[in-house]
Amino acid sequence: MPSALIPISFVAIGLAGWLSEHQQRSIDYLTEENRVLREQIGDKRLRFTDDQRRRLAARAKALSRSALNQVATLVTPETLLAWHRKLIAIKYDGSDQRKLGRPRTNADVEALVIRMADENRSWGYDRIQGALKNLGLELSYGPKSRTC
Repeated sequence: MPSALIPISFVAIGLAGWLSEHQQRSIDYLTEENRVLREQIGDKRLRFTDDQRRRLAARAKALSRSALNQVATLVTPETLLAWHRKLIAIKYDGSDQRKLGRPRTNADVEALVIRMADENRSWGYDRIQGALKNLGLELSYGPKSRTC
């Protein structure tokens, strides 16, 4: 290592240590402040808004469970992680896009099926479906024509 870099690396290491110590002191202070506030609240149950739950859960997920045990004083780490699981479940829930039942059949196709059934009383479902397929229309999949 060149001799010119030794003083610079020494200063960088010292600065990093000072910053780390400063951050740890800030964390210790905030943890103690939370404990004092919790003591003042007593056994009263805290009510959180959905936004507050979301913010706490997002921050809690970044920490390990052991770190949460040391820092979290308002709610238990299990509660924080449960809130996070619910947030993820809501994020990937597609029930808003789902609709009930089958999609509606086009009115023209429906009229054609009824006309075929009226004109050809001996035809069953499979025969009507085959005739529609010959016309290039696929109404639905019956037990015999399952091609997908």
